[in-house]
Amino acid sequence: MVSGIEHIAIVSHNTAELKEWYLRMFGGEIVYDNGKGTYFLAFPDGSMIEFVTASEDKPKDVERSAGIRHIALSVNSDTFDALVPLLKADDRVEEVHDISENAKGLKTYWFKDIEGNFMHLIYRPEPLV
Repeated sequence: MVSGIEHIAIVSHNTAELKEWYLRMFGGEIVYDNGKGTYFLAFPDGSMIEFVTASEDKPKDVERSAGIRHIALSVNSDTFDALVPLLKADDRVEEVHDISENAKGLKTYWFKDIEGNFMHLIYRPEPLV
């Protein structure tokens, strides 16, 4: 049986820049660098994001194509409240949907990172599982 998701890979035109942006914005630790533009960024719960160099023969507009729709980054409420203004202040970040909060305290913020990857910042007061 699968015990969890180890990592998600993001194909990037500039993996070094994107990796550094993720480190500055969300923290984590680089646990792998192959010296050729592939990096793994690990978070305290053991999950990771891999940054892989893009090939120019890949389609550029895949938001509605079959595949991964978005990556949700889980944070606590205070971190959520601190990160959203930083994301909004970065003119390279595109806001997709402003902050929403439901009656149970679930907070979400949808954005595209500096390379256009569809992301979702989420604070969930009660885990789904």
